Amino acid sequence: MKTSFELVAEFRDAEGKGASRRLRRANKVPAILYGGHREPRALALDHTRLLLMLDNERFYSTIISLRVGDVTQAAVLKDVQRHPAKNAVLHVDLQRVLENEKIRIAIPLHFKGEAAAPGVKAGGLVSHLRNEVEVSCLPKDLPEFIDVDLSGLGMNQMLYLADLKVPEGVEIPELAHGRNSPVVSIHHARAEEVEAPTAEAAAAAAAPVAAAPAAAAAKPAADAKAKDAKK
Repeated sequence: MKTSFELVAEFRDAEGKGASRRLRRANKVPAILYGGHREPRALALDHTRLLLMLDNERFYSTIISLRVGDVTQAAVLKDVQRHPAKNAVLHVDLQRVLENEKIRIAIPLHFKGEAAAPGVKAGGLVSHLRNEVEVSCLPKDLPEFIDVDLSGLGMNQMLYLADLKVPEGVEIPELAHGRNSPVVSIHHARAEEVEAPTAEAAAAAAAPVAAAPAAAAAKPAADAKAKDAKK
């Protein structure tokens, strides 16, 4: 089984919020390893090393060699909880990988051929409606990414999940459930905003509005004069 990263961990026995806070003060990240028909195990990861790996797109969509002491286990990253305000990881979920069992994991989409797309040449804008797709496959068939070719996409056209070319042995579970979601589209650029009116035009437009209150004020005075003339 091909792996792309090695992640060193250590077992931890203490759990709970207090234990997790102590780990984070020691530059460690609490983690959990589950799946593979075995009991979940609580782990601790080095925070600095983990941050470096999380900066690499491939870390999210490849098989990781997880080493705890002298034992190595293939795993994939399933979830990362980050601090809302700091560049810090609060918790990580990892899933064991077995060679003969399919895994489900989100794979990034790499868009290419935008400049050659007829819709772009006609002045259209590209909208990426998705940046990743979940796939199901055996570990040996897992791709690092999926290419999305836009070179034939015209104005007001879309590519859907069913249009993606996935490697042999790879499936998209959403399609099996009848959900053929859009992935990318090319559409007309938004019309240019109407030019702001000139000062003269603005004054002319405001003149009737300004005159209206004056006319309204003059009417009671005229009515009063008419009454006096009848007396």
